Amino acid sequence: MKALLLALLGLFCIASAEAHKPSDSYLSITVDGNRISGRWDIALRDLDHAIGLDANGNGDITWGEVRSRHADIAAYALARLSLQADGAACSVAAGEQLIDDHTDGAYTVLPLRIACPQAPKQLRVSYTLFADLDPQHRGLLNLQSAGGSRTAVLGPQAPQQAFVLGESRRLSQFLDYAREGVWHIWVGYDHILFLLSLLLPAALVWRNRRWEPAQQLRAPLLDVVRIVTAFTVAHSITLSLATLGFVSLPSRWVESAIAASVVLAALNNLRPVFEGRRWMVAFCFGLIHGFGFASVLTDLGLPRGALALALVGFNVGVETGQLAIVAVFLPLAFGLRRTRFYRWVVFTFGSLLIAAIAAVWLGERLFGYKVLPF
Repeated sequence: MKALLLALLGLFCIASAEAHKPSDSYLSITVDGNRISGRWDIALRDLDHAIGLDANGNGDITWGEVRSRHADIAAYALARLSLQADGAACSVAAGEQLIDDHTDGAYTVLPLRIACPQAPKQLRVSYTLFADLDPQHRGLLNLQSAGGSRTAVLGPQAPQQAFVLGESRRLSQFLDYAREGVWHIWVGYDHILFLLSLLLPAALVWRNRRWEPAQQLRAPLLDVVRIVTAFTVAHSITLSLATLGFVSLPSRWVESAIAASVVLAALNNLRPVFEGRRWMVAFCFGLIHGFGFASVLTDLGLPRGALALALVGFNVGVETGQLAIVAVFLPLAFGLRRTRFYRWVVFTFGSLLIAAIAAVWLGERLFGYKVLPF
């Protein structure tokens, strides 16, 4: 068991990896006086789920299948996007569609022709794409105008946003991405389960080949500080490298590596190999999870200055969301640490359940099938 865990840990620490991709689309709008144009990249896998592109059901979406549904794709997407210039509705039409590759697969590209009654001073964007199908979906907006580049994250938590053109509010951008970082942690089930796997033993001590309740809060608290610090430092490194474009690797393998990290962290609770050094596990696998956090930003195509601002804001949000989970879980775990409920139901059964769920994720991501709804 120990040899297996060590081998797998080493494998996934050095594995080629990139991103655990949520459902994203990429919307770019350029405003130049009366001339407004745009581009909208939407994942084919998401469109297939929404309107069915795979006509023969063989799991492979061909160019012919996409081309035959261009009108349906445009109608579906444009019904879920609207623009207003100074309160007046703008018309939005799609040009001839193309196909482009992003880090997580093929996307249809809709060139947008936008006509507004006048050159806008304020542009309001309403976005509800896939809102009824996927509450985690996000539209990443890049708005170019005379005031420079603006970014925003559109989705269920902020389906409508207004932008004063000629005005660049960096604090607003920072807060948008900080909020997205918090949300990404709270709806990123694999990241949450990995963190919980590391936190479950925090209120216990491995002694005489078994887990025993910790006597004081100080030791568990210091252990959690080491784990959270190691995880933070590690994912900040790879988040920065991936977001700034220094590393770009296939998403499928990182999604698999993230799932495997959850399995190993949970199994380590049952047969500790790294007890006393769990911060090392957090650091090593934090490098992989950092690529996953970066996936929401890497394909947006922002100027370097705006990208750096988004990177910092998103990272701050991730840490805020992570610390909120720790602040809720640790006091509860310490208070219940002496009970059979905690040791057998929460700790033992919880670790087994986490390992089982992550094992299913691993199979899904390696072999491309879908079992779990999350």
